[in-house]
Amino acid sequence: MQSDTQQTTKTISRRIERGGERLWRFEDFEGLPPTAIAQALSRLARSGKLQRLSKGIYYRPRQTSFGASRANPAKLQKLLPKGRAFPSGISAANLLGFTTQMPKQKEIATSAGSLPRKLIGADTIIHTRRPAHWESLTDEEAAWLDFLRNAGKASELSLKETANRAIALLKEKGRFERLLKIAIYEPSRSRAILGALGDEMGKKPAMLAKLRDSLNPLSRYYFGQFAGLSTAHNWYAKKK
Repeated sequence: MQSDTQQTTKTISRRIERGGERLWRFEDFEGLPPTAIAQALSRLARSGKLQRLSKGIYYRPRQTSFGASRANPAKLQKLLPKGRAFPSGISAANLLGFTTQMPKQKEIATSAGSLPRKLIGADTIIHTRRPAHWESLTDEEAAWLDFLRNAGKASELSLKETANRAIALLKEKGRFERLLKIAIYEPSRSRAILGALGDEMGKKPAMLAKLRDSLNPLSRYYFGQFAGLSTAHNWYAKKK
C-alpha cells in the first residue's frame, strides 16, 4: 500500500507533466498536505524534472534544440512579494516620461535586504533597504521617490523641461499631495526638491511647512536636473 507522501508525489508529478512548461508554487497544489508537497517538489527537483528557483518556487522547463528552456524573467518578477521590487534609475525615469531610453542593465529598488537572484536576474542592479513604507507604494509612486533621490539624473530633458514636466505631472489627480505624505520619510535632498516643486506650483506655505521644518537650514542640497527651479534657492539648493 502506498504511503500518503508517495501518493502525493505521484499526484503532483502527473499534474506537472500535464501542465507543460510553467512555474509552480506550493499554492498550486491546494488541498494537499503542505509537508508532502514540499517533499514531492524537492524530490522532483532532485530528479531533474523541476528546477528550484527560490524557496517554494519551481520551474518545469521544456526541451528545445538549444537545450532546456529558461523561465520568463517578467513572469518570475511577478512572483516577488507584493511591493518588494520597484523601477529604479532609467526605468523609473522612463515610467514617468523623463526619458525614452531603456536600461541596458535592469535596475530596481526594494524595501527588502535582498532578493532572490534567480527571480530578478543575475546582472540586475538592486538598491536594497528602502524604507518600510515603500511596500505599500504603487510603481509610479516609487518611481517618483527614486527619481527625486537621484535628483532627476536619468532625465534626458533640459533643466527647464525636466522642471516643467515634473510640475505638470504633479498637478494631476492629487499626486503631489500623496507624495508629500510619504516624502517626509525620504532623504533630505528628496524633501528639499519636492518642497521646491511645491513652491513653484504655488502650494501654500502651510502645506509645505512640515517638509521645510524637516530640513536643516544650514545644509545645502544637490538638485541636479531640478537646479533650474526658480524656487530651488528657497529650499537650500547648492549653487550651480
